[in-house]
Amino acid sequence: MTLFLALALLTALVTFGGSILVWKLSLKYRLYPKIRERDVHTRPTPRLGGVAMFVGILVAIGAAAFVSTLGSSRFANVAIIFQSPGQMLAILGAALLIVLIGVADDIWDLDWTTKLAGQFIAAGLIAWQGVSIASLPIGGITVGSSWMSATITVFAIVLVMNAINFIDGLDGLVAGVALIANGTFFLYSYLLVQQTSPLNYFNLASLLAVVVVGACIGFLPLNWHPAKLFMGDAGALLIGLLMATSAIAVTGQIDPGSLGRAQLFPAFIPIILPFAVLVIPLLDFGLAVLRRLRAGKSPFAADRKHLHHRLLDMGHSHLHAVLIFYAWTAVASIGCLLAYVLPVYFGVPSWVAFVLLGVGFIACTVLTLAPLGRRKRLTVAAEADAEVDSSIAGTDAAGLDELDGVAPSGDSEPVQDAPIESGDPELEHDERRTS
Repeated sequence: MTLFLALALLTALVTFGGSILVWKLSLKYRLYPKIRERDVHTRPTPRLGGVAMFVGILVAIGAAAFVSTLGSSRFANVAIIFQSPGQMLAILGAALLIVLIGVADDIWDLDWTTKLAGQFIAAGLIAWQGVSIASLPIGGITVGSSWMSATITVFAIVLVMNAINFIDGLDGLVAGVALIANGTFFLYSYLLVQQTSPLNYFNLASLLAVVVVGACIGFLPLNWHPAKLFMGDAGALLIGLLMATSAIAVTGQIDPGSLGRAQLFPAFIPIILPFAVLVIPLLDFGLAVLRRLRAGKSPFAADRKHLHHRLLDMGHSHLHAVLIFYAWTAVASIGCLLAYVLPVYFGVPSWVAFVLLGVGFIACTVLTLAPLGRRKRLTVAAEADAEVDSSIAGTDAAGLDELDGVAPSGDSEPVQDAPIESGDPELEHDERRTS
């Protein structure tokens, strides 16, 4: 655990320093796009923060590789990750390709087909080098062939990359969501390896998760509202790539066919947890694709109808919208983690975790819909005030009708109009006098 924490700290420090450098250079050379109609921010902001995040991750993985060559018995198991250098080189090569595509898009606004092609190439590179879904715990049946495994892997990576990129619309949103999701996933992968191979706690899934956590920690200070720097497509796609790769790598840690019925649920965690931590991004991605296809547009055509836009339109402030995304991510990811931890480490039935998960979802729903209730109360109050005003106005009008032509003394005889004398200033402003 000490080595993991050191790598996270190193990634955070390098990313933070790189973010400051990228921010200053971007301002100096005006490396930022114009404000788009769908943007929430109101001033031009550099979007190359993904470059700093990539450098921080690259330095941390390089440090881990250096430690593996020291020959120390304390870090002997670190070398296991780098025994197959092709896998790590494929991951870093795919990450570099994604960052280059993201930077080009952030500066020149690439066509969506070009970006999608680059994403498939990057995902294919990872699957080609053997980082692919090893097994699916569905009835104890593993993935049938290497071709099927590679195909599922490629589409899973592309899906997660785009889901993360789609929610990148508010300051601190993606960095915070990824921090929570990868922090939870790191704990799961670390605990899982302790159960399956206690002497080999260092694994690829945990390494990728912890460096993403460090990159997000280092980037958040400049990305917090009001943001000085955005991660752009380069950062969002990079985070999605590494998150998906980490989840795919952990599927090889257990053999579903060797598990009994009581142990079957933990075998589903490698599949459930990545979707749980990405429940909001995946939901936003699915809704966006359906919305655009129904309108006859490209599924990657930009618009201002994402979930974070809808939260702002509902009446949430920028900060509240971001915190709501954090809350949903934390409840989903921690709830699924507890479903694994409680039975294995504390002997508590899994249903307790699902009860806590349901309570958390209810609380998040209440927080999400709170502006609608407040708006409804204001509307009802406004309608009530309007009815009162209308009633008062009606009463006054009726009273005036009754009093019209009646003497104040109560005399029932109609009041005769008196001639107005032009010389009297008071009478010039009156149209009627009472006798």
